[in-house]
Amino acid sequence: MALIGRRNHLTIVRDAPPGLYLDGGSHGEILLPKKYITDSAIPGSKLEVFVYRDSEDRLVATTETPHAMVGEFACLKVLSWDQSLGAFLDWGLAKDLLLPRREQAGPVRPGDWIVVHVSLDEKSDRIIASARLNRALGHQPPNYSPYQPVKLLIAEETPLGYNAIVENTHRGLLYRESLARPLKIGERLDGYVRSIRPDGKLDLTLDRVGIQRIVSLSEQILEALKANGGRLPYHDKTSPDEIRDAFGVSKKAFKQATGTLYRQRLILLEPTGIQLVIPKKK
Repeated sequence: MALIGRRNHLTIVRDAPPGLYLDGGSHGEILLPKKYITDSAIPGSKLEVFVYRDSEDRLVATTETPHAMVGEFACLKVLSWDQSLGAFLDWGLAKDLLLPRREQAGPVRPGDWIVVHVSLDEKSDRIIASARLNRALGHQPPNYSPYQPVKLLIAEETPLGYNAIVENTHRGLLYRESLARPLKIGERLDGYVRSIRPDGKLDLTLDRVGIQRIVSLSEQILEALKANGGRLPYHDKTSPDEIRDAFGVSKKAFKQATGTLYRQRLILLEPTGIQLVIPKKK
């Protein structure tokens, strides 16, 4: 059976003037309009398509992929507003995605970018968006481990930092003090689980955590020193942005790693940079 709001591999049943009709199982035949058809698509073969409802509420298929499918979160642009229905969002398909008034977490205006969850409405069987994110997030204890890499979507700014959607399932917090720069709502980032709190909430970081981070970063710094003649122009006055551009970590993490290397007598810390210590020949 074809899954609404997801990509499906469906068999071509027949050709017709409007396009190709695909086997949608219990949904019956689903039209793939002619503009999406290629020469290799013939009855009996299979196509990978996205299934949704058109402006007349009929199930249709497209070879295009939306910015988010059912069960996923995304930051989408508000295109228009209807007083009775709600907001319409650009999700990359010909028919805009409806954010019903009841699913809005606050006022929205055309031109706004908002983080939403895409779902299948149980009553109408239509794909809709919701800005009420907590209802779509997992309420079971998160099954993550400290230091585990995760995919993040920045959802909102808070007094402590930024709330992020973790792997489309849970909410986590990135603390402002650990960030090298302000983040943008809707930004997608690679991060790490720093810890799991007793209440099940996740503390996150953009840097490798703990000793694993320090060892890996220390090795990275040594390799960079060797590749640059034994010297790098990074010191106490270097901006956090320069550090992150060079090594992909916060300035705090960089200083921890260089401190470790200094104590191991592998580098010298100078006012204008760091210097590799060349072992004396015996």
